[in-house]
Amino acid sequence: MMGGFAKGLAVLSCFGQGHERLTIAGVAKLTGLDRATARRCLITLERLGFASFDGRCYALTARVLSLGHAYLASTPLPEQLQPFLDRLAGAIQESCSCSILDGTDIVYIARSAQRRVMSISLGVGSRLPAYCASMGRVLLAAMDEDEACGLLDRSTCTPLTPKTLVTRDALRTELARVRHQGYCIVDEELEIGLRSVAVPIRSRSGRVVAALNTGVQTSRASVAQLRTELLPKLLETQGQLAPLIV
Repeated sequence: MMGGFAKGLAVLSCFGQGHERLTIAGVAKLTGLDRATARRCLITLERLGFASFDGRCYALTARVLSLGHAYLASTPLPEQLQPFLDRLAGAIQESCSCSILDGTDIVYIARSAQRRVMSISLGVGSRLPAYCASMGRVLLAAMDEDEACGLLDRSTCTPLTPKTLVTRDALRTELARVRHQGYCIVDEELEIGLRSVAVPIRSRSGRVVAALNTGVQTSRASVAQLRTELLPKLLETQGQLAPLIV
């Protein structure tokens, strides 16, 4: 049974890109809740100021940002990462990001944008499925193998492009490669026309705390160029960060 607090969080989480405004029926469908429960949750969110209602649809209000700000204010990591991201992005003239794992997704906690490389807009708080994102695979590869496989089993691994790896065996093989080489390159698996390379960010003790990546349009860099020109810059930033992160 899902508790009331969990139901409210499920309702909050169903809003997002493509679901900016939702009816009660829409929320019920996305969350799996019955309509009466979805309605009660939405009314509560409206009363608390986290949602607005126009007579037909509900939408989140800016007050929801306070929840994300609470996380950012409670951890020094995003603030530590940002100046390094800015310098890296300026040096390579490509957008750079850092993310952490949250369930089966990665969540962006810092970003320095030079140009838009994906069809969707990415920023702090954006989420992508871990199984097909370069940062996601770096973070999965840092986990215990059985734990990573369990997370993959809970993931909805759909082919986002004809190149997306979706079978458990293919993903396990890829994670083993990432674990061995210490970085991940994803070539048009997340979106056609996009390549990315990611490395883990480690603390002083060697614990992986986040991932760092850059994404480029395929017309701007080949896979070989990612490996020979951009990866060394990411590894340099990785080395600069390690002594600073507890």
